[in-house]
Amino acid sequence: MTVPPPPWRRAPRRRAAKPALSQELVVKTALEILAKEGFDAVTMRRVAQELETGPASLYAHVSNKDELAELMLDAVLGDLPLPEPDPARWDEQVKELVGAQIRAMVAHPGIARVAWNIAVPVNPSSLHQGEAMLALLRAGGLDLKQASFAGDALSLYAKAYAYEASGWTWGEIDADDVSERGKQMLAYMRSLPADAFPNMLLMGEFFTEETAAERLEFALDVFLAGVKVVAARNT
Repeated sequence: MTVPPPPWRRAPRRRAAKPALSQELVVKTALEILAKEGFDAVTMRRVAQELETGPASLYAHVSNKDELAELMLDAVLGDLPLPEPDPARWDEQVKELVGAQIRAMVAHPGIARVAWNIAVPVNPSSLHQGEAMLALLRAGGLDLKQASFAGDALSLYAKAYAYEASGWTWGEIDADDVSERGKQMLAYMRSLPADAFPNMLLMGEFFTEETAAERLEFALDVFLAGVKVVAARNT
C-alpha cells in the first residue's frame, strides 16, 4: 500500500505550467519589456529570457527583431476603430483617426519610437489604418496619388507628435532639464541685439504642455485646409 509522508515533510511544490509559446505571447512579452525597460532592451534574447526559453524557439513564431517591432505596433493599433468615409465630414474623420493613432501610441510606453523606426508597416492593423486614411482623403476629393502623399505626411506627423508626447508622458524627457535649457536659450537671445529675434523671444509662451492639443489641432486644420484647395482643383 502507499504510505503517506510524515506531516512534518512538505510535499514537493509543482512548478506552474508555462503557457504555450505563441506569436501573441511573444509580442505581449515584448510590449511589457518595452514599457518597463525601454526600446533598446527589446531584443530576441531578452524576450526569450523573460519567457524562460531560448532565442531559437522564438523564430518559429517571429522571423527577427524587425518583424517583432512591426507586430508590436500592429498589436497597439489593432483595436482602433476604422471609420466609414462620410463625404460631408471627411476632414473631421481624418482628425479623429490621426488623434486615435496618436493616443494609442502615447498610451504604450516606447511604441512611438518603434513606429518611427518602421518605414512602411505592412501588418494587418497598419494596412487597415492606411487604407482607412486613403479612403477618407479620397472622399475629400483627392486622387490616389494626392491621397497617398497626404496620408504619408499625416502618418509622419502622427508618429513624430506621438514620439515627443510619449517622452513627456513617460518621463523620457526631463522637464527640469528642458526648463533650464529654455532659460539659457532665452538669456542668450536676450543678450543679442534687441531687434535680432523679436518674434523668437516672444513665442515661448505658446510651447507648453497646456498648448500641446491646441498645436496638434492647428497643424491638422492647416494641413487639411491645403488638402481642400488641392481637391477643389480636381473638380
